[in-house]
Amino acid sequence: METLRALREHIGDCHRCPLGDTRNSVVFGTGREDAHVMFVGEAPGRNEDLRGEPFVGAAGRLLDELLASVDMSRSDVYIANIVKCRPPGNRDPRSVEIDTCTPFLREQVRLVSPRVIVTLGNFATRFVLGTTAAITGLRGIVHRRGHRVVLPIFHPAAALYDRTKRDVLFADIALLPGLIAGGTVHGPGAALYAGDDATGGGLFL
Repeated sequence: METLRALREHIGDCHRCPLGDTRNSVVFGTGREDAHVMFVGEAPGRNEDLRGEPFVGAAGRLLDELLASVDMSRSDVYIANIVKCRPPGNRDPRSVEIDTCTPFLREQVRLVSPRVIVTLGNFATRFVLGTTAAITGLRGIVHRRGHRVVLPIFHPAAALYDRTKRDVLFADIALLPGLIAGGTVHGPGAALYAGDDATGGGLFL
């Protein structure tokens, strides 16, 4: 595909996996098409399924707060999910659904070409980094994949009712301006490039 619009048209009214039979909307992605930062979440929820946009419910409002804390807004970033249709009852996405849908995410990353990918929660982080490790051990640690940087953080939904995760989210997102600038990153966990891996597993194979 040459453009995000062409990719969206190619996806169409998708029924490539069983989620196409239960969702209302294909939630493709939204934001600045040449963004330096791309946020990757798990899957649409109820509000996203109804509106056709990612992160428009309570977790989305927290994401807005996180962006504002580093003097950014949605207009500065691109937001997508590894699965573009809502799993019934907001259950975890299944392997066949992830395998079917993530080629579209790969294309979104290629077309947007962000400097930094912020992964939100377990599923996005495991896919992008090609790992089975849990987000609790990966969050706030900066990873390099090829010429991109990956910053795993908790999913905002996990922090809605857990103040400790909320505080950690704001601490982790504070690393973002330094990563965008490409300079030295300061702060808890920023040390810590967990690998300079142009060929390792995950999104960038």
